[in-house]
Amino acid sequence: MDDHVRLRPVAEEDLPFVERLRTDPDLCGPFLWDGWRDPRRFRRRWEQDGWLGEETATLMVDGGPGGDGPLGLVSYRRMHTAGPVWCWSIGISLMPAARGRGAGTRAQRLLVEYLFAYTLAHRIQAETDVDNIAEQRALEKAGFTREGVLRGYAFFGGRYHDEVLYSILREELLKDPREDGA
Repeated sequence: MDDHVRLRPVAEEDLPFVERLRTDPDLCGPFLWDGWRDPRRFRRRWEQDGWLGEETATLMVDGGPGGDGPLGLVSYRRMHTAGPVWCWSIGISLMPAARGRGAGTRAQRLLVEYLFAYTLAHRIQAETDVDNIAEQRALEKAGFTREGVLRGYAFFGGRYHDEVLYSILREELLKDPREDGA
């Protein structure tokens, strides 16, 4: 499956898919469901900037010519670090049928390649729940390095959760992630 994965901007006809993926607790999965919210917020954001803003953006993960259609979403947002320095923080949400088949690893790697090719960022990071082992493996396969645990970083399901912080630097993009045994 991962050979057919591609990223593309969100189109208006994708909005019902996005709304279902982000508002149905069964589709979100245990790590992304954050309660009932206004599903129209997705359309309003798309009408504002097509989800391609300067500070935050969302792209479709698509099955490409293989015909699998929409598989999920990847997003990125600017995180200010110190002084004038900033980095991107990325996230992903896949349909249950697309999980565990390499699509997440491929989509995140494509997003990293895109962001380093078209922005001045030196660092891209991702945070994931300490219990989300599948996402941790996907990030490592995509070339990310585990940096540590952010205690009490996220809130969902009535409690605070620890998150694992991963990053990749611009110069690491050229390095083959399999060289480290990932």
